[in-house]
Amino acid sequence: MLKSLSIRDIVLIQKLDLEFSDGLTVLTGETGAGKSILLDSLSLALGARGDTALVRPGAKEASVTACFEFSVSHPVGALLSAQGYDFDGGLIIRRILGKDGRSRAFLNDTPVSVGFLKTIGDSLVEIHGQFASHKLLNPATHRETLDSYGNIGEKLIECRHAFEQWQYRIRERSDTEKALIRAKEEEDFLRKSVQDLEKLDPHVDEEEALVARRTRLMNSEKIVTALGSVYQSLSDEDSGSLKILGEALSQLERADDLSGGDLKKETAQLAEALTSISDLAQELEQIQEKWGDVSELPAIDDRLFALRDMARKHQVSISELPDLLDKFKKELTGLELGEDALTDLMKQEGQARLDYISKAEELSHLRTESAIRLDTAVEGELPALKLGKATFKTDIQKLNESEWMECGFDKVSFLVSTNKGMPLSPIHKIASGGELARFMLALKVNLSTADEIETLVFDEVDSGVGGAVADAVGARLKQLAHNHQVLVVTHSPQVAAYGGSHFKVQKEEKSEGVLTSVSVLFGDSRQEEIARMLSGEKITKTALTMAGELLDTCLKK
Repeated sequence: MLKSLSIRDIVLIQKLDLEFSDGLTVLTGETGAGKSILLDSLSLALGARGDTALVRPGAKEASVTACFEFSVSHPVGALLSAQGYDFDGGLIIRRILGKDGRSRAFLNDTPVSVGFLKTIGDSLVEIHGQFASHKLLNPATHRETLDSYGNIGEKLIECRHAFEQWQYRIRERSDTEKALIRAKEEEDFLRKSVQDLEKLDPHVDEEEALVARRTRLMNSEKIVTALGSVYQSLSDEDSGSLKILGEALSQLERADDLSGGDLKKETAQLAEALTSISDLAQELEQIQEKWGDVSELPAIDDRLFALRDMARKHQVSISELPDLLDKFKKELTGLELGEDALTDLMKQEGQARLDYISKAEELSHLRTESAIRLDTAVEGELPALKLGKATFKTDIQKLNESEWMECGFDKVSFLVSTNKGMPLSPIHKIASGGELARFMLALKVNLSTADEIETLVFDEVDSGVGGAVADAVGARLKQLAHNHQVLVVTHSPQVAAYGGSHFKVQKEEKSEGVLTSVSVLFGDSRQEEIARMLSGEKITKTALTMAGELLDTCLKK
């Protein structure tokens, strides 16, 4: 709710501080007194475009400060919290406009962009008039407005959940489908790679073993030469160790015989040594033959080349080839299973779509019922507002599937026809500002309990009407004020008499020039203002009497 409005140096206003209460507040005054300046000032504070013409001549800048109070559950609280602003139910909005056109905005003394200020303003105040009307003229808000009127919040939550589940299934199926397509594109490659790897049959650490074996084979010539030299030293018939040891053993045996066996031990030791060396010579001969066979070397080279070529092809090390084979096998298995998985996901997606359609159809049914009630209620208000020939209809159209949303598949539009026989058209295309304001009033009266905007402003909603119609406008404004704070600029005494608070706007000649001021009217002063509105500049006793009776009558309604 708007608690106060402070205006400095705007057009004819030098300094003005107003305090507002709940209920219906009326603003009256002669044409040109400055009532529109008050609304322009409020609009500026709420994020309207800053026009340098608003800055009072001679002033460097103009400023407007608007103070609001509302519950912490109000939607504006979520907007503020989302942007990191502290919020405790109170909000001070300040807008400064320089004569150079530069504008600054503040929320609770914290700088804020004008764009965000307008978002906040649209959530706090709604202005209706001959030339300005917000929210309900925006077709994008009509569905939300109808939903609030129909009180279908729980069904909206169910539909939103169903929509989110459907979208999740779409993404899950799409991701799987894309992965399967990629896998199919690589299927030939995978199968050929598995075939080649299985044929190669790589093993972990195989490269190290082959390199070591190849190194030994590459040294075989030197080994064979060394072994041959040793064998020659041992087995040469002329000078080999075996011949020398054999001769030595014969000499020792004769000496043993001559000694009567005293050299038996030594003879045995030498005989054992000769036998061992003889065996060693035979072993070396066999080893020499073994190392002399290098026929395995080409096979080792071929194996190493094949392994390295395969590793290079797949950009891995040879030791990683076994793991790569396992990976490719799993991908092929996944490819085979992927078709079944995709089929299951498509079934789940289809079921989720049907669930969403079911919830959306429930919403459509509820909206249709709500639309019928709203149309009947609004048209019931029109005759009393001098719109008896007008027609109001809530149009509900089903969107194309590509446009379906979490709130269902309905496009809601408020349509009107101001004259019998004329086709229905969108409400924001009504030509007459007075008719538009009264249509808004008829709508607002019926939407009052569902509307979250607490402060409503009507600018000359009674334009072009009088008598019983003006009285009907006033009565509906008072009814609307049961659930909202309502401010109305009016030239109608019938409307003014319904106000719980009354401000009079007037121009005064002062040393600084002509300035606009505002007076709060009570009792006799209010009766005099109503009388002025009834009779003109000259207030008669009859007009005063009529004003008193009008105030008493409206107070009782």
